[in-house]
Amino acid sequence: MGVARTPTGNTAVDTLVARLADLDHLAADGHTEVYEDVHRGLRDALTALDSPPGPRPPETGSQGHPARPHDHRS
Repeated sequence: MGVARTPTGNTAVDTLVARLADLDHLAADGHTEVYEDVHRGLRDALTALDSPPGPRPPETGSQGHPARPHDHRS
C-alpha cells in the first residue's frame, strides 16, 4: 500500500507494524490473519506495560494466609 511507517523505538512494536507490509503481497482474503496477528501483538505489548517486572508475589488474605480467588466469605 506504500504507507510510510515511523519507527516507535520499541523493537517488538516496530516488528509488528512492519508486518503490515505483508499486506502488499497478499490477496484480500489473507489480510484478516495479518490484521488479527498484529492487533493481538500490539494488545499484548500494551498489557505488558501495565504489568510490573518480575514474578508476581502470592496474594494473601486478611490473616496473612494465601487468598482464595473470589472467596467472599467472612
